[in-house]
Amino acid sequence: MAAPAPVLCLFDVDGTLTPPRQKITKEMDDFLQKLRQKIKIGVVGGSDFEKVQEQLGDNENIRQKFVSDLQKTFEGKGLTFSIGGQISFDIFPNGWDKRYCLTFVENDGYKTIYFFGDKTMPGGNDYEIYTDSRTVGYSVTSPADTQKICEELFL
Repeated sequence: MAAPAPVLCLFDVDGTLTPPRQKITKEMDDFLQKLRQKIKIGVVGGSDFEKVQEQLGDNENIRQKFVSDLQKTFEGKGLTFSIGGQISFDIFPNGWDKRYCLTFVENDGYKTIYFFGDKTMPGGNDYEIYTDSRTVGYSVTSPADTQKICEELFL
């Protein structure tokens, strides 16, 4: 009997495979403070997860508006902005979204590359890899949701 074709599973770790991180690093807080000074938009930084969540609530519109403002402010500068994890937003050079990792594995003979992410909506930091033709994307809401789908697929 031949060995099954190999598959690769990629996970968006925080909130999808593990609980979210609890702290914003000093480097990120410094960067956020510089951004706030430059573009005059309030940014929450340097606080623990529960405090930030209490301040923001579950309103995704706050981060969506902020990301939209960043996109307008830095238009043409070669940067991409997207909604990140539980309380964050992501900034990276154009083309360096989560699909970037696929360039290193797409020719390694995998029959299927699965991706599990929680921010799979347009503007979310998982959207591009979730909808990429090289992956089979799963939108998940928690580590338990991810585990359930993996058990259905692989066990």
